[in-house]
Amino acid sequence: MTVSFGAHVDQDDPVAAAMALGASLSQFFLGDPQGWKAPTVAYTAGAEALKADAAAAGIDLYVHAPYVLNVATTNNRIRIPSRQLLQKQVSLATAIGAKGIIVHGGHVGNEDDLGVGFDNWRKCIDGLDITLPLLIENTAGGTGAIARQLDRIDQLWSTIQSASGVEDVGFCLDTCHAHAGGIELAGLVDKVMAITGRIDLVHANDSRDPFDSGADRHADLGTGLCDPEGLAEVIGTAGAPIVFETPGAKQGHEGDIRWVAENVR
Repeated sequence: MTVSFGAHVDQDDPVAAAMALGASLSQFFLGDPQGWKAPTVAYTAGAEALKADAAAAGIDLYVHAPYVLNVATTNNRIRIPSRQLLQKQVSLATAIGAKGIIVHGGHVGNEDDLGVGFDNWRKCIDGLDITLPLLIENTAGGTGAIARQLDRIDQLWSTIQSASGVEDVGFCLDTCHAHAGGIELAGLVDKVMAITGRIDLVHANDSRDPFDSGADRHADLGTGLCDPEGLAEVIGTAGAPIVFETPGAKQGHEGDIRWVAENVR
């Protein structure tokens, strides 16, 4: 496989997990992905040792921020704690030498003004001490989703350009989310690049559900309902490392790795 790849793995030992896959990177959580507690490093030897051991092994580390974060929302009781927790995540991800931190685009309520959500992202970036690439990920569903459709990603990118530190904000393209969100995979890389100017990471996932279903349910590559040619095109042309977030983790992603080797040129 010529593409740099890895998988979302348990946080206990992301270096060993990458080496077991024959991969060059690992993505993982720092603590509970469904909770609001401060991030923690599960690696027994601690943050500095994880940074050193990953570097020695040639493994790039990526952190996925908790799912509960929603910096776009108009609800102060969620937005403010989201900003605070994101800063803690950014700081700890930097301490372990991570190459980037991935954050979902979030959403506003169905009756809320989308423009407020975009501007809340601008304010968030403006207030963060961004010490590593902050990668905003497209999402699959929701009427008020900030990063589901291309036009909203365009609005988001236009809005955040005035924020201090925006040069450290990148994009994570999830293929399942795009398919489920109603975006054709064929030609998608060029469309995203025209908006963001960069794709820093690809979440290479097939989808268990039909096009534009809004359902975020991943499938192993080649076994789901994503357009296979479009899926291969994204992986092969994005010019970014890929991360498997598929059920194939239980079998060491053998099927995913084989599919990429056979289909991506």
